[in-house]
Amino acid sequence: QVQLVESGGGLVQAGGSLILSCKVSGRPFSNYAMGWFRQAPGKERAFVATISWISSNTNYADAVKGRFTISRDNSKNTVYLQMTSLQPEDTAVYYCARAQSGYSGIAERGYDRWGQGTQVTVSS
Repeated sequence: QVQLVESGGGLVQAGGSLILSCKVSGRPFSNYAMGWFRQAPGKERAFVATISWISSNTNYADAVKGRFTISRDNSKNTVYLQMTSLQPEDTAVYYCARAQSGYSGIAERGYDRWGQGTQVTVSS
């Protein structure tokens, strides 16, 4: 049974930084792309970032390019999202997701395993 558990969310002031972690249980981890999505209050869940299984390919939503960095440590079965220059509009529940085999895109339907989410709140 594959399980994804996010951590690292919290309350931060505008301009601050946070690092989210997503620990994945079950194997294999390294064979799948991983992604981060977020859902702001009153909005649909949206793509944030994705990383391929060998970490050579990353992709970001325009809203977070240059501020967020996705990375992974396959030896720890963990994917990270480093968030800097946070703004109130980044406030959302952030979800970690594992892509379906062979998929590394940005569509939510391409991800079949999801974490429970972690709340990030950015105050102005």
